[in-house]
Amino acid sequence: MWPVIYDFGTFTFFGREIHLAIYSYGFMLVVAFYTCFFLLQKEFKRIGKDVQLASDIVFFAAVGGIVGSKIYYLIENFGRVLDDPIGMIFSGSGLVFLGGLMGGTLGVTWVIQKQNLNWFKMSDIVAPLLILGYGIGRIGCFLVGDDYGIPTHLPWGIIFESGLPPTTYQSFQFNYSWISLDGFEPGLLSVHPTQLMETALALCIFGYLWSRREKIVFDGQLFFTYLVFAGLQRFFIEFIRTNVKYIAGLTGSQIISIFMILIGVYFLWFNRQVNVPQPSD
Repeated sequence: MWPVIYDFGTFTFFGREIHLAIYSYGFMLVVAFYTCFFLLQKEFKRIGKDVQLASDIVFFAAVGGIVGSKIYYLIENFGRVLDDPIGMIFSGSGLVFLGGLMGGTLGVTWVIQKQNLNWFKMSDIVAPLLILGYGIGRIGCFLVGDDYGIPTHLPWGIIFESGLPPTTYQSFQFNYSWISLDGFEPGLLSVHPTQLMETALALCIFGYLWSRREKIVFDGQLFFTYLVFAGLQRFFIEFIRTNVKYIAGLTGSQIISIFMILIGVYFLWFNRQVNVPQPSD
């Protein structure tokens, strides 16, 4: 699609050629970073927290999220890694939701522990921004032409002729041999733009969580709600993604999503039982 926003060309610096360009994937990560940073600062001001802490949280969440996303992506696409390890490791793609969630959570947890803060209180503040940053980052995946869905004849299907990998019949046969191509002819294939679908769903989840941040009944409420919604979103979108199915026709992401949903539902239910207002005599 549009992997490069602007190409400055090649320059010679101390005898070495350097190619300088603004890549769409990296650009959208920067947009996600500063958007979350701005909103986190705004939220800290509202609740009377030190706004300097916002930069530490967003920085380590971003670093942990990117590293976690990339590691999970490489594991999930291990066959392609064996074919092209350098290309896969340094490609401008690989924003895997579950890896990003785990890596970002570890990064934020490190900051919270270092500052001796209440983890559940802070998780409620960060939860809406986790899904927002993810949704913005998904736009970068769309622009690069990666993490798209399975082939489709539906009108919203998009062709990624220069995608990672391209959406050609031959590419699907080689990279996604487990996906049925019955009904499709050799050549370029239209696929579900799951990146934009996830962005739309992420923005809806963010809007709901952000609107509820002043109506929290117990610490951790927004975070566990986030686990449920994010898990549901990923579970259902996986049915039209290209990932390998492992157990009972489910992908690895779907299995982990089920655990996310169960954990979120359990703690929401448990805390609501504990915090039910008692009738007055």
